[in-house]
Amino acid sequence: MSNPNIVSTDVLIIGAGASGLATAIHLASLIEKRGVQRRILLVEKGSAVGSHILSGAVIRTDILKELLPDVDFNEIPLNAKVTRDSILLLSKSGSIKSPIHPPYMGNQGNYTVCLGQLCRFLAAKAEEKGVEIYPGFAVSEVLYDERGKIRGAKTINTGVDHHGKPLDNFQAGTEIEAKLTIFAEGTRGSLVKTVIDKFDLQKGRNPQIYSLGCKEVWSVPEGNIAPGEVYHTMGYPLNLHEFGGGFIYGLNDNKVAVGLVVGLDTADPTFDVHAAFQIWKTHPVTSKILKGGKMLEYGAKTLPEGGYYSLPKPYVDHALIVGDSCGFLVMPSLKGVHLAIRSGMLAAETALSAFLKNDFSEMVLKEYETAINNSNIYREMYPVRNFRQAFAKGMIPGAFMFGTQLITGGAGFSGKVGVHADADATQKLEDYSGKPFRKRFAGKLDFDKTLTFDKATDIFYSGVHHDEEQTVHLRVNNPAAYHLNIEQYDAPCQYFCPAEVYEIHTDRNGHKELRIHSENCVHCKTCDIKEPGDGITWMTPNGGNGPEYQFN
Repeated sequence: MSNPNIVSTDVLIIGAGASGLATAIHLASLIEKRGVQRRILLVEKGSAVGSHILSGAVIRTDILKELLPDVDFNEIPLNAKVTRDSILLLSKSGSIKSPIHPPYMGNQGNYTVCLGQLCRFLAAKAEEKGVEIYPGFAVSEVLYDERGKIRGAKTINTGVDHHGKPLDNFQAGTEIEAKLTIFAEGTRGSLVKTVIDKFDLQKGRNPQIYSLGCKEVWSVPEGNIAPGEVYHTMGYPLNLHEFGGGFIYGLNDNKVAVGLVVGLDTADPTFDVHAAFQIWKTHPVTSKILKGGKMLEYGAKTLPEGGYYSLPKPYVDHALIVGDSCGFLVMPSLKGVHLAIRSGMLAAETALSAFLKNDFSEMVLKEYETAINNSNIYREMYPVRNFRQAFAKGMIPGAFMFGTQLITGGAGFSGKVGVHADADATQKLEDYSGKPFRKRFAGKLDFDKTLTFDKATDIFYSGVHHDEEQTVHLRVNNPAAYHLNIEQYDAPCQYFCPAEVYEIHTDRNGHKELRIHSENCVHCKTCDIKEPGDGITWMTPNGGNGPEYQFN
């Protein structure tokens, strides 16, 4: 008798973002042309496809024509075509429009888009091709065979208490066995992180480094901004040691997406990206556009910015890594959706080759990396391979180094530039020579809940929900030693978390302890990236838990 908790498939895709759906669609198309039958199963932890999808997003759309050659382009749910594309340099109260676009940052011909809506469209196209899509299923464990090879993944056990003890409604997770598993979990995937570590896929490569973006979608009065108007800002409220900038994207139906993206290699252990975002909205450039409007939705996500030198080896026996899970994002344009789709299509072509040869070993799957290096992924990422590393040294040195890269084909004067992991860039309070964030912006951190919002209010607008009965999905790795994070760094997670998950509680004797409000988590995984000393691990909560994005 078969085990009801074991499911077999030919291909398992984990994640219904752009890369996972592109993999499914393209592979289904390829095997259909071959006249063969293969089961493609895609699982998504969000309650529905798109509910966990957050992006700027201004995207390059030619790749969609390649992915969907039989679909009328006008049927694709894009938003507004970019009509105006400006870069603004902000001082505390003024702005200067850059007379030129820095190289690689132009957006003419691109489209604004609600990426969640686009993913829902792609999911429908995938299902038309026979792909089985199961939202609301969180995958919590990679499965290995007796040889140590990946054989699939397992969904999370449900009906457990905070300590993992089974309750009366306990339901064991399902083991999904697959000939090929494709990891499309997005940034800092909890499963792919373990695979990278187990197989040392980062060996000889830079560590991945990240930015955190906080974003709101607003409805504004007609005339505040036109559809397709795009602005990127540099400068205030960031200083010359902090990498990042703001974006303002005019959408259809009098909506606008605004956000601030800041590198997580900041030295200040008290830096608060969410608060910096609220301060940025008070600048005359932004506040004028938002005046009279209403915030509709809030979200936050991390972005992999390390570039070409931070890409892990993207394959092992029986598995491939696609999209943000691998780090396919090109800087300085901050574009990744088209590369995610491309990586999914290349993974599908490699999967077809493996099926035709009935061989899922590295010897065959290495075709995927070869295909990447012969594609626009390489052609776009390699010329700016040192870009983000340069700015890790500060904005002025970074601008100089970027200039040298432009005239040397990306090499600069020193070849490959190394970086530290973001957590290692965080300085202890006693070592940080700058003015801590809250002193720097004293008097600007009382939010009016009309233009600016505290974290608790913004969390409400993310639609976030977590089941009460489950193991807490945020783990302090060494509780006995965590007091050092509090004493030496002032527990940076209480500041950098954009969803007020972490709180330092001080008792009457002055003893401080970390309290975790996991119910607030918007799944950005900043804590897994930024907390010093490998302090916190983000794990997958129950399926269907997390944010419920509608407009992102």
